[in-house]
Formats: sequence, C-alpha cells, structure tokens
Amino acid sequence: MNLKPEFESDLLNLFGAEASAMLSAIANTAPVVSVRVNSLKGASVPHGAEQVPWCPQGFYLPERRPFTFDPDFHSGRYYVQDASSMFIAHVIRQVVGAPVRYLDLCAAPGGKTMAALSVLPAGSFVVANEIVAQRARVLADNVMRWGDSRCMVTNSSPRDLGRLAGFFDVVAADVPCSGEGMFRKDAEAVAQWSPALVAECAARQRSIVADVWPSLRPGGIFIYSTCTFNRAENEDIIEHIVAAYGAEPLVISVEEEWGVHGAAVGHNPCYRFLPHKVRGEGLFMCVLRKPEQATVRPLSVKKIKPVRPSFPAEARNWLTCDYALSEVNGVVRAVSQAHAQVVDFLCDNLRVLQAGIAVGTQKGRNLVPAQALALATDVARGAFAECDVDYGTAIAYLRGEAIGLQAPRGYVLVTYRGAPLGFVNNLGNRANNLYPKPLRILSTNAPATAPAVL
Repeated sequence: MNLKPEFESDLLNLFGAEASAMLSAIANTAPVVSVRVNSLKGASVPHGAEQVPWCPQGFYLPERRPFTFDPDFHSGRYYVQDASSMFIAHVIRQVVGAPVRYLDLCAAPGGKTMAALSVLPAGSFVVANEIVAQRARVLADNVMRWGDSRCMVTNSSPRDLGRLAGFFDVVAADVPCSGEGMFRKDAEAVAQWSPALVAECAARQRSIVADVWPSLRPGGIFIYSTCTFNRAENEDIIEHIVAAYGAEPLVISVEEEWGVHGAAVGHNPCYRFLPHKVRGEGLFMCVLRKPEQATVRPLSVKKIKPVRPSFPAEARNWLTCDYALSEVNGVVRAVSQAHAQVVDFLCDNLRVLQAGIAVGTQKGRNLVPAQALALATDVARGAFAECDVDYGTAIAYLRGEAIGLQAPRGYVLVTYRGAPLGFVNNLGNRANNLYPKPLRILSTNAPATAPAVL
C-alpha cells in the first residue's frame, strides 16, 4: 500500500509516537470480518465467532465467508458490518431512554440504521435518509431485509430535512468524509486522498450540519461520526458545532480494555477507533446535546392528514400487529397505527422510497404479496402456506429460477431453516418465482454446501 507522504505527516503531527503503529497497521494488517445478528429473526451466535465487546449482537468471524451465497444473509438474519461502526448501538443505549423520532441522515448502506433499530426503545420511529439516489436504493433493500417496520427510507437533502424544525429527538450524521479509516479496505480511497479532499470534505460537513441542525429539537441528541482520522473533519468540526450552536458534548462510558482512543486534540469528549488498538476500521464519533433554550420556528406545512381507511380486508390477516393500511400507486402499505400520521406528514415533505411494510401489489382483484412482507418481522406466520427448502433449492430460488414444491396451490412462503426468503405462486405443475429481479443472485458459482455463518 502506497500511502501519500502528506497523509503520513498529518498522522505524525496528530498522534505523535502512536502514528508509527497506526501506519504499520494500515499498511500491513488485513481488515477483520464481523457481522451483527438480527435477534428478532432468531439469529444465534455465528460458528466460531467472538463477540464484539461494545455490541452484544456483534461478532468477529474467523475468516470471510461467501455471504452472497448464504440464504441467511438474504433473509436478513444477519448483516455484515465493521465492528467499529457497531459502536453506535452502545451510544444509543446510553443516551436514549424513551421512544424517539430518530434521523439517520447519511444512512447508506444501512448498517448504522439497523443497529439503531435493534436498540431503540419500543415506540421509536426511524427515518433513514440518503441523498444519493443509487445508494438510497441499496439502503432501502438492506432495511427491507432487516424487516423492522418502524422505519422509512428517504432520498432527501439535509436542507429539506432541516425544514422539519424541531421534528427529531435524535439526529445521527455519519457524514461523507475523506475515508482515511477505510484505507485497508478501499484502494480507491487511498488513491483519491489529498489535502484538498480533506478541506473539501470539512467544508461539506459544516454545511451538512448547518442544514440539518434546525430539525433537531431543543435538548435533542446529535451524533456526529466519520470514518477518517484527521482533525479537520473531526475535532475541528466538533469545536465548530459547540461554538456556533451552543451544543454540549456528552461523555459516553467505555471500558478501558476496548482500546477506544479519546480526542487527539482539545478537551471535548470524542471517541476514536484506531486500527492498531481495536479490531475494526477507523471511526470517529462525538455525541452532543442541543441547548434547551434553542428556538424552533413553527413548521409551515399542510395539516397532517387523517389515517386512510384500511384496504384491502384480506391484508389485515397478513400481519401480527395493529396497522393502518393504505394504497399508493397500487401498492398496499402497512404502517403501525402509532406512526401513521407521522408517516403521512413526512410523505408530504420528503422524497420517500419506502415506509413501513409494502404488503402487496394490487393486480385486478388479487393482492400479490410483496417481498417486504415476507421479510418483515411482523409477518403473520400461518397466513400463508410455507415450504422449507434445502440449500440448493434456496439458492435456485434466490437466483429467480423456477422451483418445484410440495405445497398447496396459491401463494406460498418459501423458507430456509425456518426463516422466510420470499414468495412463490404455486400453480401445481410449477411455482412462479416472485423473488424480485434486482435482488437476485447473478453468479452461478455457488458452493456445494451453505457457508457456515450462523
């Protein structure tokens, strides 16, 4: 790995004697592989895994597995995520004690969103936003696999979100950065790095904070993070937020044996994950509280619409919870009654890609069940006939191939080791595969046996 001299010099100036160990770790050690399991889907401890100290649902794997060919990955029973990024769950457990409206501002590909959903108190609602359209679609797919209905995915700008004055109790901003903490994983990040890029990113980060800050209620929590090492994008931004907005940095308790490093400069409590001290990639995080006396301008938006009537009747039996059902462009959507008005309000003000659970698509008199319904943790098991398949059949299904099933005619929920994968329409002599084309496995080089992850 050819690290640029300016980067090495910056690291030496910031970390002193520790810089040599950091540079050696970046250049000479391989990234570790870790996953976070979905306890709502009955996921257990992965084979041969070691728990991530700051995340009870996080585990280090002894080696990288072919996750693409693991049906458990496609069913949302686990998500591949860097261990350092899992620290967000530890932070939320300490600073959030009641149901909140939570904004994950720069959410793609979705790891931190799903980590938040796993630990936020019952009754919370999450808006996962990504401004880049292609990345937002990846985010929506990953959130769908995770299966938690308390989330909507949006494709809006920080400025648009900032117009929702005082709407959110917590805003998490894992802002775009120069990516120094990802150098071990991303050769392109190494090649693209320059002092000019660092300056450009720092300017963008200040702009993002300025745009979204009004959306945070007085007394609310702001979680700022990057995956880079330099001070311009980290401690300097925190000092700016404190000075410009009166924010109060909060102390997060960490265990000494975790190896989490404090601030490199200044006195604000910050948390750095450095590659020679932790089994994870580079991460910077700081948690701040918005002052209680901050003023919030009233929202100048349309009145919140009433909950739409339930539609259609048969979809009510496909879910286990009390939902408001509505139809948008032929797609029946289910949102919990507790969040229905919030979702309607946000749909009026943001570009929404996904909200709650897509239950099915209306085609004539029929309601074709949706992939999101199959993967939802609230799907009513028993509402559909089920067929549990072996590994080879599961891979064929995930490729979109026709499969044979011993099951009743009609819509059948295909499962693997008891976890839903999706639907087929069983016609008797054949089963029409309803697995969505954008999600299908394209490669034909599947292993003979399932990857041993869970």
